[in-house]
Amino acid sequence: MLPTKSDEIVLKTVGLTKEFGTFCAVKDVNLQVRKGDIHALIGPNGAGKTTCFHLITKFLSPTHGKILFKDQDITHKRAPEVARQGLVRSFQISAVFPEMSVQENVRIAVQRRREPLKHSFRSDLSLSTLNERCDELLEEVGLTGFENSKAGGLSYGRKRALELATTLALQPELLLLDEPLAGLGQEDIHRVAGLIRKAAIGRTVLMVEHNLSVVATLCDRITVLARGEILSEGDYKHVSSDPRVVEAYIGGGKRNASTCTESVAANDNLSTPARIEQEA
Repeated sequence: MLPTKSDEIVLKTVGLTKEFGTFCAVKDVNLQVRKGDIHALIGPNGAGKTTCFHLITKFLSPTHGKILFKDQDITHKRAPEVARQGLVRSFQISAVFPEMSVQENVRIAVQRRREPLKHSFRSDLSLSTLNERCDELLEEVGLTGFENSKAGGLSYGRKRALELATTLALQPELLLLDEPLAGLGQEDIHRVAGLIRKAAIGRTVLMVEHNLSVVATLCDRITVLARGEILSEGDYKHVSSDPRVVEAYIGGGKRNASTCTESVAANDNLSTPARIEQEA
């Protein structure tokens, strides 16, 4: 049985703002992520998604505003500190140790979670006690049978699955995914989206993603950013019918659906609500 959705807010930003000189990349963002949700942060290029994500995950410091995780102010904490609290991030570009085996990649993450860094270098025999947990994680992401394969030889989709396994090894309460489907072929997109759904059981997920057709079916709540501010928020049906969202993506909220499709065809990397409605 799937866990019941909670009304508890696990992540909250209050007036979150980031200025670079005279340019305001993120302006007065008040975001609330509900425990147990898969929550997407979307928007056209230059909307401020990545900057907002960097602020939440402590890779940037805000100019103004607060960030609360489980009702604790983490605004001025460093990334390793919030990771230990359960807020863990994966990156847009797959990051694995290519010359190490799949199992060794996951074992490093498991070991890092369980032991201080100064005790991290041990013999293979002593590290073998961690392999059971590694095998569980690899099974969770569909990599059983690849334990001894070199990570660098995996397909891009399987590398993303391995990265997800190493992220889950850190036992996140809030899993932050930065464009997890970027660069994937159609077959891998469906597989990795399924892994995200599976990984979200018992966890909260906040993801930045450009593939709106996946966002439409995967996410419980969507926040749309434009020019650094929240433009629209709600479930997919709500945001996809908001003319401001269509306007932000294609610059013509009054265009009909066929014109929207023609606009998208000119740039296949930019999915729009109109296109999703036709695909659904």
